Amino acid sequence: MRFNQHLLTNCQVLTRSIDKTSMCEYVQNSGFGPRIISSEASDLWNSNWFWTNQFMLEVIFHDRMKKYKCLTNDSLVASAIFVPYYAGLDLRRYLWGFNTSMRDSSGFDLINWLKQKPQWKTMWGKDHFLVSGRIARDFRRKSDRKSDWGSNFRFLPESKNLSMLTIESGPWENDIAVPYPTSFHPSSDDQVLQWQNLMRTQNRPYLFSFAGASRTRQKNSTRKEIIRHCQSSNKLCKLLDCNSVGHECDDPLKLMNLFRSSIFCLQPPGDSLTRRSTFDSILAGCIPVFFHPGSAYTQYLWYLPKNYSNYSVFISATDLKLGKVRIEEKLVTVSKDEVASMREEVIRLIPRIIYGDRRSGVESVEDDAFDLAIKGVLKR
Repeated sequence: MRFNQHLLTNCQVLTRSIDKTSMCEYVQNSGFGPRIISSEASDLWNSNWFWTNQFMLEVIFHDRMKKYKCLTNDSLVASAIFVPYYAGLDLRRYLWGFNTSMRDSSGFDLINWLKQKPQWKTMWGKDHFLVSGRIARDFRRKSDRKSDWGSNFRFLPESKNLSMLTIESGPWENDIAVPYPTSFHPSSDDQVLQWQNLMRTQNRPYLFSFAGASRTRQKNSTRKEIIRHCQSSNKLCKLLDCNSVGHECDDPLKLMNLFRSSIFCLQPPGDSLTRRSTFDSILAGCIPVFFHPGSAYTQYLWYLPKNYSNYSVFISATDLKLGKVRIEEKLVTVSKDEVASMREEVIRLIPRIIYGDRRSGVESVEDDAFDLAIKGVLKR
């Protein structure tokens, strides 16, 4: 309870003073957040879309795990053991204004608790796994200086044996990237098919679009160049500037309307290499454009095709900053046949990157992001 449910019961401690919305709102509906009800949206929207916060993956995954059809009550005979520790939410309480011992305490206590269990001693934790709604780097603080970011959880010797499914991995062993949660949580394969067919028939008047904020503190920011290219593209690009439009960038309806009216969606790094927006664009049938291989190609190996040119376009961030390439000129050269092929591949990926709604107990969305994660863990 201390490592999971207690955090939800006392969800007010997860909310920062600068947060636009209380984190208690997002705890609803098993981590999906409040249901989206809009008079402007179709029935498909109103039954399957939620205000889902990207940091709620731990809650979403735990709820799905409780309903997993192959659970056993005897963990000594289990092929893999799930540790329902909400590492990211727990860390969120202490990331700002607290010393390192506070940030590290729960992870340290968890490991000490696990070590006492007979299940741990079977393989010393190598068959254990947990899920994080934060990036892997947040759990690898290298010093005890208060100014350094994150916790040292993944540097604890025993923790290194655990596998961690995380929204962004890194070069470290036993960290595996899984998709960010989007706001679409269908409860049947038919609902997925309806959405896919809808994305195939969209009118896409914009060649490319970008939803994001510039990073003023980052020198030579890729985003700064992207915004400049978009603004000078003679209406080929649609920009949703998150610095100036209030809450619109947090509105799934606004984002989907932008992405499904675009052929290509730009996905540059931000505070880290990856973005939830990548999966929002795939959901909208919009071909992602990456500027760093670490934004997708080296990350989601269980989910995305190895041949990245089948579903995306790559533009070197260095070439962009040096003026060697212009975004619109690069994208205009992609033929209509290539666009059609890539879009179909993107739409085909949709079931693989969503977390279906199985709260009714009916497992009708097959091989979604959760299923592929469990298959991957078992294979390991």
